[in-house]
Amino acid sequence: MQGRPPAGQPANLSLVHAAETPSQPSRPVQPIVAFDRRELMQILGVYGRKVGSGEWRDYAMDFLKDRALFSIYARVSERPLFVVEKNPKLRARQGQYMITNQQGRILKRGHDLAQVLRVLDPDLAVVG
Repeated sequence: MQGRPPAGQPANLSLVHAAETPSQPSRPVQPIVAFDRRELMQILGVYGRKVGSGEWRDYAMDFLKDRALFSIYARVSERPLFVVEKNPKLRARQGQYMITNQQGRILKRGHDLAQVLRVLDPDLAVVG
């Protein structure tokens, strides 16, 4: 009981960052690319309709230093049916949003996510 303070007295605690030790200086944190709330709501809107109709069953999100991925699965498998990708480096060129199919073929790319998502749900109305 040597490590515990007496009842009713505060413990002397100190916080230590797990990745930072005195012999190892901290490195700058690498930024990652992610979908913002609006983008995620648009993607999940289409995803929810397709799950409701029984076409899709699962998804995965990956946030990397250069792009963000939303992978859509019809069933448990190694390859996703579709991948919605956000790559900000392509913003000024062909557009930062892209959808690829299971074979890796680009189905649609562009600057407007709602317009790009129409390839997955053609009945989806674009709201500006």
